[in-house]
Amino acid sequence: MDKIEILKTRFLRYASVPTQSDPTTPNVPSTEGQRDLANMLASELKEMGLCDVSVDEHAIVYATLKANAQGPVLGFVSHLDTVNVSLSPVVKPQILKYEGGDVLLNKEKNISIKLSEHPELERYQGEEIIFSDGTSVLGADNKAAMANIMSMLEILTTDKSIKHPEIHVAFVPDEEIGLKGSKLMDLSKFKVDFAYTIDSCALGEVVYQTFNAGQGTIKIKGVSAHPMSSKGVLVNPMLVAHDYISMFNRDETPECTAGLDGYWWFTSIKSDPLYCTLNFAIRDHDKKHYEMRKEVIKENLEKLKQMHPRAEISLEFSDTYENIANNVSADDKPIAMIFEALDELKIKPIVYAMRGGTDGSALSARGIVTPNYFTGAHNFHSYAEFLPLSSFEKSLNVTLKLIELSVR
Repeated sequence: MDKIEILKTRFLRYASVPTQSDPTTPNVPSTEGQRDLANMLASELKEMGLCDVSVDEHAIVYATLKANAQGPVLGFVSHLDTVNVSLSPVVKPQILKYEGGDVLLNKEKNISIKLSEHPELERYQGEEIIFSDGTSVLGADNKAAMANIMSMLEILTTDKSIKHPEIHVAFVPDEEIGLKGSKLMDLSKFKVDFAYTIDSCALGEVVYQTFNAGQGTIKIKGVSAHPMSSKGVLVNPMLVAHDYISMFNRDETPECTAGLDGYWWFTSIKSDPLYCTLNFAIRDHDKKHYEMRKEVIKENLEKLKQMHPRAEISLEFSDTYENIANNVSADDKPIAMIFEALDELKIKPIVYAMRGGTDGSALSARGIVTPNYFTGAHNFHSYAEFLPLSSFEKSLNVTLKLIELSVR
């Protein structure tokens, strides 16, 4: 079976398992579908003869391929979950040959991807592409990476003449809701010199810069009163929250920023006449600017307390993940190897600062340098997500080339 067939077979199998994560539960994994997929992967890893295969209580899968050559110990990580964006959790992937124009995904429901809205389709005319049926995301984020890693292992365990170092793999839950799985990894089971995630990104894209990210909750207790006698008595907690939001620069919100801009993001508000809860997030690529944003959050809270001395106001805040680049540079070996692999494969590198985070953001902060490279897919977190098979194969080629370079 050639590489494309191996990739297709594995991707279609993994995509068929519903694994949407659920941000409303504190459990990890947040959904049982992720555990089902973890057990499937563990069974396949054992069949391929990998060592130390295990699934822990959080559905984190660990496995090791012993070395047959000298080189740094490599790690590869992908996440089990797909994002919940109010589409169906059931993915029905389909492979279509793109002949140009709009793509009809679902005749019965009249769902199409319009070329006018997704001009990136045009570059794949005449090629086979994997799409969903339009009722869900495709789940290439991150099952394309999962298929990539498992296909790499199938190739290495089938053709034992291919030289490789010791390789550790991990499949983690709940990346989409705060990198929860990678934060809970037992690093004693993932003893690597450095690692790679394969997440998001079109052909050639390389990420070693992500946001520094934090999230917080402000809780406000006002003073309730009947409207007929509320003058000078009532403290409306929703209006207190509004006063807080208005302290921040409206031009520094997600919809007004791009590139290396950071932002404030007020994500939800829940209120009744006495209590209000306000949730927010902050993001910045620059660590100093990120720390400054944290200080502004606190300073504005003190101003709010002075404005509303009779309200009870409290803040809970936590750092979510770090910029990978806080811990590495482009010249460091793990990243330099990506560029060397792309050069040898004649793939043009496209380096950009991701306006988000990867499991590598959490792992790099924990001491394992973990940059990211492309799966080849487009339009993540959307019914219009699609995966060109030519780019998918090149992503696998990069994985195999990194292994080759590590033992030269």
